[in-house]
Order: sequence, then structure tokens, then C-alpha cells
Amino acid sequence: MTMATLVWDYLAEWEDERADIMDAVETVFSSGRLVLGPSVAGFEREFADYHGAAHCAGVDNGTNALVLALRALGVGPGDEVVTVSNTAAPTVVAIDAVGAVPKFVDVHPDTYLMDTDQVAGVLTERTRCLLPVHLYGQCADLDPLTELARRHGLALLEDCAQAHGARRHGRIAGTTGDAAAFSFYPTKVLGAYGDGGAVVTSDDEVDARLRRLRYYGMAEKYYVVETPGHNSRLDEVQAEILRRKLRRLDGYLAARREVARRYAEGLADTDLVLPAVADGNDHVYYLYVVRHPRRDEVLEALKAHDVHLNVSYPWPVHTMSGFRHLGWAPGSLPVTERLAGEIFSLPMYAGLAPDVQDRVIDAVRSVLAELS
Repeated sequence: MTMATLVWDYLAEWEDERADIMDAVETVFSSGRLVLGPSVAGFEREFADYHGAAHCAGVDNGTNALVLALRALGVGPGDEVVTVSNTAAPTVVAIDAVGAVPKFVDVHPDTYLMDTDQVAGVLTERTRCLLPVHLYGQCADLDPLTELARRHGLALLEDCAQAHGARRHGRIAGTTGDAAAFSFYPTKVLGAYGDGGAVVTSDDEVDARLRRLRYYGMAEKYYVVETPGHNSRLDEVQAEILRRKLRRLDGYLAARREVARRYAEGLADTDLVLPAVADGNDHVYYLYVVRHPRRDEVLEALKAHDVHLNVSYPWPVHTMSGFRHLGWAPGSLPVTERLAGEIFSLPMYAGLAPDVQDRVIDAVRSVLAELS
């Protein structure tokens, strides 16, 4: 009897990396420093170097990476932040957390990324920040956003939670805007064994504000608060694990691209809409998102094959009850809303074994044939 096939599983990776992960834990526990010690400092330096950036501030999770980055960029109550609704809810939760107001634009129907042609049309005198999401593993087009930010004096914050190592025209995600927020949730391309996040920037003042904000608002002296902040420090154990995994990141990217290649080859002649890669993008396939007009029937039928898949995301943020007060009526973002009824994710992780992937491909082909 085979085990159920899930959209993500870390156990194969854990078996391969167990010795190094346990050594990371031992390194921290024997160091004498459990909070903001050498492991956090080392990871921050190495993650900044990986991106060719001046600074990296480790924080406790990806949501707070966005919250602190927004605050460090001067975004606050009443300001408007332009973003997308086809994203994980934390993107918008973070905007709300600083008292700002999200202004949504629609996405491209082929790549599902921000339609940057729509951004200029939603700018107002209250707009303070542009927040594109590098979704599913590939980069949004930042060139027009950079120009708009320059022309209107706006901050540009990249949401890189799903795009570790992704590139556009050779430039790595997280190095175009004023700052970039990353998540290290376990499912991510670079995932911890728990929560974690970081903000990358090459702006010295933004970095200094970030470091104060993650530590109650304190700078030099303990208990001397300059600006009220948060308790949002990256844990030493997770930082040391991330240091070890960062050295393997390029290998993870290569493995994910090989999984994507096998899907493209195995499902090419079906009526499933496979991921489109925007010109100039190097996709890292955080998720392998496909489309089908009978999505719900496909997912239900796959359960009979013991294949259990996810939808990212079935409810656009602007349609959620928690954001009803924003006033975005159904039909406001037609592409986003149509996609929400068709997209779903096939299993995608660096440790996905070829035989498991073959079972997924065979199951999907069988279900699609039955539905045709």
C-alpha cells in the first residue's frame, strides 16, 4: 500500500540533511547565546551576500518582515499601498497591521503576476508604497514600478516570500526595490524548521530602523525605546539551520526546475494549462500551479488515486469577509476571480522522488481522460 501523495513533504529532505540540521542545533545550544547571537548575525551577512545587498535583518516570520519593512519605509495609518489580491493573505494582513489601506490591481491571466499596466490608474495623493508579489516562484515586472515610484516619490517593497533565488533579466528578486521581505516558513524554497523571515535592503537608514523595530524599538541600550516596535527577532536555532540550508539553495532550485521539467514533459498533451514563464524570468517553482475549468471535479477525482492537492489561492483576498470593509465588490478584479476557480497546485518540493511524481502524472492524466 502506497502512502498518500501530498502537495508538500519535508521528510525525504530531513533524512538527507538530518546530521547537518542536528549539528546546527548543537552549535547553537553549546554557544552560550540563544537570542540574537552569532547564528543570526552570520545568516544575515550570508543572506545579504547571496543577494548582493548591503543588509539583511532577520525577523520572526514573513508576515512581520512585511509589517516591519512597511513601517521602516514610513508607511502608516491612512496611507495607500498598491498590491494584488491573488496572493497569500499575509501580504494584505501586513498592510492592514500598519493601518494602511490596500489598493488592488488585477493580474496577468497567463503568469498570475501583477498587471503593472494598471498601477498608474489607481495612484492617488494618499499612495505611499507599491508592493508587488513575486508569486509562485517568478518575478513581477519591476521596471514600470520602479519608474512610477521614482516619478511619484513612492516606496517600492518586494514581497519575496515565494521567490528565493528567482531572477528577472539576471537580477535576483529582492534587490530592485527599497526593501524586500522574505519568509522562511518550512514550505518555502529556503525553509526553516519552524517560522522565520528577513528583510533585505541596501539602504542604511531603513536597515537601522528595521533593527530597532524588531527589538521593541530599542537601539543601543536595553529598555531605551526610541520608537515603539515589536518583539520580532529571528530565532538563533532557525538562523543556524538556515545558514546550512542557504549553502544548498542553488541545489534546491535545480531540483525544483527538474521537477517542473518532468511535469511539463508528462502533461504536455493534456488540456491542463501549465505554468507560463514570463520573458526574462528564471522561475524557481515554489509552487507548480496549473489550471483547469473543471478544477473541483479534478481535485475530487484525484483523491480516489490517493493524491491530495492544494489550491493557492481559492479565495482572493478582496473577497474575504475580513476585508469586506474595503468595498471591493465581486467582479472588481475579474482575472483574479476567474483564476481562483481554476488553479491548483501539483506536488512541488526539491525532495520529490521521480517515482512519486510519476504516480501524480499518471493520476492526473487518468482523471483528465475520464473527464474529457
